Amino acid sequence: MMLFGRFTRRDINQGVEEWKNTEGAVLLDVRTREEYDDYHIDGSVNLPLHELEMLEKLVADRQTPLFVHCLSGSRSARAVAFLKGKGYSRVYDIGGLHSYRGETTSCSTLSHF
Repeated sequence: MMLFGRFTRRDINQGVEEWKNTEGAVLLDVRTREEYDDYHIDGSVNLPLHELEMLEKLVADRQTPLFVHCLSGSRSARAVAFLKGKGYSRVYDIGGLHSYRGETTSCSTLSHF
């Protein structure tokens, strides 16, 4: 059973752990491509907020668990509202990278949708 959605305070560190322990889940980074290239969580996929409509073509199963984050938590909140409006039922806003304590990586060619 997924418990993260029951917490009122978003904690990206706990959210990343939930993502790692959830089969078939996607860690979705909605920052710009430039921000993502600077640094990101390994295994995350980048789909900037203004391109979210493309997710329907890439993740057709609306039951797929989506753990959404950005830099501060503002864009991820908007993304979650948008995705829930599109019928995705297992969407979790895990907040912003500014409070992430884990390892990050950088690259310019991997993990973009």
